[in-house]
Amino acid sequence: MTQPNLTHFNNAGEAHMVDVGAKAVTQRIAVCEGTIEMLPDTLALIMAGNHKKGDVLGIARIAGIMASKKTADLIPLCHPLPLTHVDIQLLPEPEFNRVRCVATVKTNGQTGVEMEALTATQIALLTIYDMCKAVDRGMVIQSVRLLEKSGGKSDHWQRGAA
Repeated sequence: MTQPNLTHFNNAGEAHMVDVGAKAVTQRIAVCEGTIEMLPDTLALIMAGNHKKGDVLGIARIAGIMASKKTADLIPLCHPLPLTHVDIQLLPEPEFNRVRCVATVKTNGQTGVEMEALTATQIALLTIYDMCKAVDRGMVIQSVRLLEKSGGKSDHWQRGAA
């Protein structure tokens, strides 16, 4: 069975930035999600909006947007991309004592925005952790993953789709 090549290594096995110059410019979209589980009292504080540090979800949303724009500064071989849209949904799920983050990132470019959407998700969730750690150090960030991507040569991919 032929093993697919890892694109961030050249023929000599050295790390390099992938040349996307010959790729077509298409609309690229990536959707990622993740959750942060917490104590019920912590989630109640967040949902009531009376946490002493302020609007936890609003600040986490802005942090996720900012992070998506800085992805190339954080991940060494990522291309800097002009993002056309970033949407961060922070959805309290009291039945599971968690907040679910869904990040959607778009660009018109020659490479995808999966890393930007994953970074946005992680940083939004880490911001919730940072703002609430004084009352709940046991919070757990988990299940951060790509749900869907579209654009480019491989076009559309969706988690769980055949």
